[in-house]
Amino acid sequence: MTLRTTGCLLGLLIVVVPSHLRGADVATITIFDVPGAANTVPLSINADGVIVGRYRASGLVHGFVRSPSGDITTIDVPGANFTVTAAINNRGDIVGMYGVPSSPAGRHGFLLKDGVFTTFDPPGSTFTNAIGINERGDIVGRYAVGAGPGHGFLLQDGAFTTIDVPGATRTDAFGINDPEEIVGGFLTADHHAQIFVLSSGVYSVIVPPGGQNVSLDKGGINARGEIVGQYCDAAFPCNFAPGTHGFLLTAAGFTTIDVPGASLTAAFGINASGTIVGSYVDAHGAAHGFLLSRGD
Repeated sequence: MTLRTTGCLLGLLIVVVPSHLRGADVATITIFDVPGAANTVPLSINADGVIVGRYRASGLVHGFVRSPSGDITTIDVPGANFTVTAAINNRGDIVGMYGVPSSPAGRHGFLLKDGVFTTFDPPGSTFTNAIGINERGDIVGRYAVGAGPGHGFLLQDGAFTTIDVPGATRTDAFGINDPEEIVGGFLTADHHAQIFVLSSGVYSVIVPPGGQNVSLDKGGINARGEIVGQYCDAAFPCNFAPGTHGFLLTAAGFTTIDVPGASLTAAFGINASGTIVGSYVDAHGAAHGFLLSRGD
């Protein structure tokens, strides 16, 4: 990928993605919903085409797994009244977050492996979102202690490492690939939301061609280093508001993803072959899932 270095700030490599580069062509797009759901939000897809995400029905949020043939299974952490299945690797290991009725403002991370739930929180965390997992089983996400600022985390070999972009007031890690590149979002001191990539201890910052704000906590990266996420036309927070657009960043450049007729589009996950999953909102305010297969 041809990138243009525009300067250094606080020890970070700042990168602006040229807007004139060509992105990947779109081959097909498939729309789907969890039956009976008010909103369907796919968040991750693995190499086999298995998709995980969340949906809302009867006022509650549940996780789901969608098979390549379209069969959907609901996932709920035992005792939880809020469950999100946020990421799945090629072995079928799933990570996400959940909440319980006794602590409605709190969140906890979980790993679902071989049918067994394991829950976890970074030390002192009162709000844990596990958002990404690679083939090795390394997990990334974000956490907060009380009303304090958000931090990214890496859970590797049973040990937590905090991830904070230098100078940021908030850091979220939302994806990790097999080369152990970590991608996420961060908030600058002057209140701009941007994407970071952490590779071999070096932070690089990715800025959309127009300098727009991005979503801090939703997106993905595959083994080839291709990144998906969202940027928005409005000021921070860029969080599922009208004027939100999905994006794909590849070696060919930066490509905007908009579902035709949608008021907003968000790209959340990408697998090794470049297939993308995400969600869009229709004219009636309902969120639907989409599966986007790219042409060569």
